[in-house]
Amino acid sequence: MKGRLEGRTAVVTGGASGLGRAIASRFADEGAWVVAGDLRSEPLEGGTPVAKLLGSRGVFLEADASKASDNARLVRTAVDHSGRLDIMVCSAGITGGPYSKGLLETTEEGWDAIMAVNLRGVFLGTQKAVAQMLTQEPRGEVRGRVIVLSSQQGMIGPPGTVAYAASKGGVVNFVHQVAVDFGPQGILVNAVAPGKIVTGRPDGMVPESLAYSRSRTPFHRLGRPDDVAGAALFLASDDALYVSGTNLLVDGGWMAY
Repeated sequence: MKGRLEGRTAVVTGGASGLGRAIASRFADEGAWVVAGDLRSEPLEGGTPVAKLLGSRGVFLEADASKASDNARLVRTAVDHSGRLDIMVCSAGITGGPYSKGLLETTEEGWDAIMAVNLRGVFLGTQKAVAQMLTQEPRGEVRGRVIVLSSQQGMIGPPGTVAYAASKGGVVNFVHQVAVDFGPQGILVNAVAPGKIVTGRPDGMVPESLAYSRSRTPFHRLGRPDDVAGAALFLASDDALYVSGTNLLVDGGWMAY
């Protein structure tokens, strides 16, 4: 039985850890050849490196999502393999630690660090991908798909995370804009907005935060990376042929009330 992405080529930034790693692995399981880019090859949460998960179904490249040249190299690697890029996933992002601060505590350096990856990185990855997709013949009705990782925090004002929330809010409207501009050329652009996802990273939520998130989430558990990967797979597949410009919440119903 063929996978839903059989014969497709995909790039996933931030593909070595967390949600990006889950997406890269899921896409490969569904038949895609995947280029996973990240600053480090070892997953932050531990476990099998993405290069080993992919095997002959893709490749890992050391790449900085905030650099135009690295995004171009990821796209070029996909095109060199199959002659086209079908799916671009901009998953690289940073938060937590010194970056999760309120307005008066956020430094210029902290603001710039968040924006460089979370917003500039999305802009650069999407720009390089769309430029390539415009040169391709459509598969059916679609020249290519761009999927961006946003966040539920891009739609609300979460306390004390001004730079992160601003970056993700920018991502949401960026997706709207690019979907409108390139829909006529057959390019679908969407975002996936995760809620509270437990990734197993050592800098994950403290017990009090986990308890609050569980009490706040209508579904009976918190999210898993595979939940986000499933949403990305839907948007990358022909099942979502007429879906563009959306910000798909994967949050167990958190934003429903």
